[in-house]
Amino acid sequence: MSDMVSVSSYHASAMNGRKTFGKVASPLSNSFSLLEYSSSLRFLIMDCPTNSTIPLYLKEFSRLNVTDIVRVCEPTYSKERLIDNGVMVHDLPFKDGDVPPPSVIKVWLGLVSDRTRVQQKEAESPQTIAIHCVAGLGRAPVLVAVALIEQGMDAIDAIELVRRKRRGAFNNRQITYLVDQYKRSSGSRARTSGVRSGAATPSSQSPPQGPVTQTHKSFFRKMFGGSH
Repeated sequence: MSDMVSVSSYHASAMNGRKTFGKVASPLSNSFSLLEYSSSLRFLIMDCPTNSTIPLYLKEFSRLNVTDIVRVCEPTYSKERLIDNGVMVHDLPFKDGDVPPPSVIKVWLGLVSDRTRVQQKEAESPQTIAIHCVAGLGRAPVLVAVALIEQGMDAIDAIELVRRKRRGAFNNRQITYLVDQYKRSSGSRARTSGVRSGAATPSSQSPPQGPVTQTHKSFFRKMFGGSH
């Protein structure tokens, strides 16, 4: 995986422990988490807009070069205004609190691959894929973690990387899925990656795939404060 990976929060307040990204505060300060996936692509994890807040989101989308928005919950707002402003809308809904079905993963990874390839050829400023569920804490982070895993990052490292800047992301089932059940389609070996300042520090040892190990149990205790 590229050593360009990092996570930074966008316009975050001191109340939730996130660092400020940019100089100007925004009404969407607590809604956005910007993840720099590579030199050519970023992910913007966020909560769900409404028809009344779309104008605010569009201003920030313009600043961040958002080309696509992925909705993994049922639509709650009209997509016409987004399309009129050059933002493509992709509907990939699945059940709240659940894990993504193979059909959703296939389309999602295809989009990530397409955007990365276009940017590498055109060598422009990074594009951003915005992705949201209702609160941006479960389904959206899972798909971002899947993309990181596909690029060779260990599952636990991917979870920690996302969760450090998206506090509360993932539930027990989603973490179990990412750590023990998700199979990397690319076939590349899991490895840790160098990260920029501000990103989570990868674990020093990658746990084996398969049944839950003691390392996994310790990870669950760290995430949820109980025994799993």
